Amino acid sequence: MAWLLLFLPLIAAAANQLYLKRNAFIASMVSVVSVAVTFGISLLLLGKSESPAPISWATIGDFSLQIGIKLDQLSTGMMVVVTGVGLLVHIFSLAYMAEDSAKARFFTCLSLFMFSMTGIVLASNFIMTFMFWELVGLSSYLLIGHWYQKDSAADAAKKAFITNRIGDFGFMIGILMLWGITGTLTFDEMKIPAGISTGVLGAALLCVFCGAVGKSAQMPLHVWLPDAMEGPTPVSALIHASTMVAAGVYMLFRVQLSVGAEAFDNFAGTTIAWIGGITSLCAALMATQQDDIKRILAYSTLSQLGYMVMAVGLLHGEAGMFHLFTHAWFKALLFLGSGAVIHACHHEQDIWKMGGLLKKMPITGFTFLIGFLALIAVPGTAGFFSKEMILHAAETYGHKEGNTMALFWIAAGVAVLTPFYMTRLFVVAFLGKNRSEDASHAHEVGPLMFLPLAILAVLALAAGYKFSHGLAPAVPAHTGEFHVNFLFWVSVVALVVGAGAGFALYSGKDKDPVSIPLFRDRFRIDAFYDNFVVRYFQNAFAAIVHFFDEFLINGLIVGGSSRLAEGFGGLFRRVQSGNLQGYAFAFGLGVILVIYFTAF
Repeated sequence: MAWLLLFLPLIAAAANQLYLKRNAFIASMVSVVSVAVTFGISLLLLGKSESPAPISWATIGDFSLQIGIKLDQLSTGMMVVVTGVGLLVHIFSLAYMAEDSAKARFFTCLSLFMFSMTGIVLASNFIMTFMFWELVGLSSYLLIGHWYQKDSAADAAKKAFITNRIGDFGFMIGILMLWGITGTLTFDEMKIPAGISTGVLGAALLCVFCGAVGKSAQMPLHVWLPDAMEGPTPVSALIHASTMVAAGVYMLFRVQLSVGAEAFDNFAGTTIAWIGGITSLCAALMATQQDDIKRILAYSTLSQLGYMVMAVGLLHGEAGMFHLFTHAWFKALLFLGSGAVIHACHHEQDIWKMGGLLKKMPITGFTFLIGFLALIAVPGTAGFFSKEMILHAAETYGHKEGNTMALFWIAAGVAVLTPFYMTRLFVVAFLGKNRSEDASHAHEVGPLMFLPLAILAVLALAAGYKFSHGLAPAVPAHTGEFHVNFLFWVSVVALVVGAGAGFALYSGKDKDPVSIPLFRDRFRIDAFYDNFVVRYFQNAFAAIVHFFDEFLINGLIVGGSSRLAEGFGGLFRRVQSGNLQGYAFAFGLGVILVIYFTAF
């Protein structure tokens, strides 16, 4: 079953691409059935720890490259998240993409992505992880650029692909360094030898972390994720809410389990925690000034990913993975809910051109409200319990000798900003009056769209409680329990202040009363990349490469060799004149020279 779980999505993608490109309905059904079967297999394998024997596909001396499957609570729980969200997104897509002319290609790419993500989760070694890591990059590129006729979608796909390659280069170096340190690439066999330099080990872990910086969109490689919203909304829900962007967090925790949490107890762990905390805070500030409903959710995803990465850096990876588990359900709900809103409003995405949608779309509005409450961590929702674990990790870290509480207060500040910008979104888009013709003509979506929303709404409420912990990839102690303590009151005060400020500022408003250009322009980081990195560095680098290619490689090496061969050919060509008297003269001269040199 484990091998079927891995390869069934690939079989579906191959069948769609090779045989079903002209039959969109059957292609979509093949993809939906394949993900439904893999979800069933994931439930059957949940909690299993007996991994199947690996397949050796290349051997070089004593070194063997293997395709192996790792089954444990972490991988089987993560597979429930990947296939569960994937199944609901596939069902939602049947209606959302019903009129799309490239529907068959869309579902083919979805199946390819499911295969890629399954490979990352089940990989038993770094080689297999890296192979599927790159395949996820390819499949996400295809899905983000699905509407490639739009320049913005094509540019967003290229931006995501190139940005991830930067992080992946560091990831590859980190893999090679860990191989040199541990002598193996298999996760179960990785052991840090005694006496290893802290600097070398920390550098290796930070290089591995580069891969997570790219995939999980941490600063400064976060710029691709908001632009990736140019893809179809189901893609945003599947890739950029709960699965692909979570791959970096999953990979970090897998490495932490393999080499031991103590390996991160140095400058590497501290750096990872601070990058996560800064990303979380900056992304939340950016979200407060965005008007596109999907971009607000995209920056919210960045912020929550920062929470997860920070937890791993603080040596509480199980708290980060538990937040990944709860976040997957309510963020998928919010993205699919935004897709239903966009679909009903004739592809309008500006929240200031919506309004009054709760009356027009009661099922979508109510389920979106549940996802909103879970994201802002209202007590009793899934998001409350997992966020409490991360706050606890930051508080514990701050109380250690030599540390500060700065990361805790950053996390608490994000807990204020999250209800603020999400209340802004909900009040402006769903309450008040209709602000456009598209909003006034909006109507509730069909059952293929609202059924996944209803299921995700239940999970957004229930995923934090103990009866659901068997599904989670990792479960910290004391989750699903209310403890009225310092952390509880910090959370409640942050919630009340953030949501209260958001409601007071935006209730009844027709335009944004707050204008902070720095936040709206995303701290001008994208502008810096465009104006300096792309325009100057990239163009200068391209000019240098062109010089070497044109003058050194083509001019001297390739062109010089060809001209040298041509010159020798020209000399010999002159001898072959076709003149019989010339040939006789040369022959006679040759005979005389032979007699001369042999006689004397």
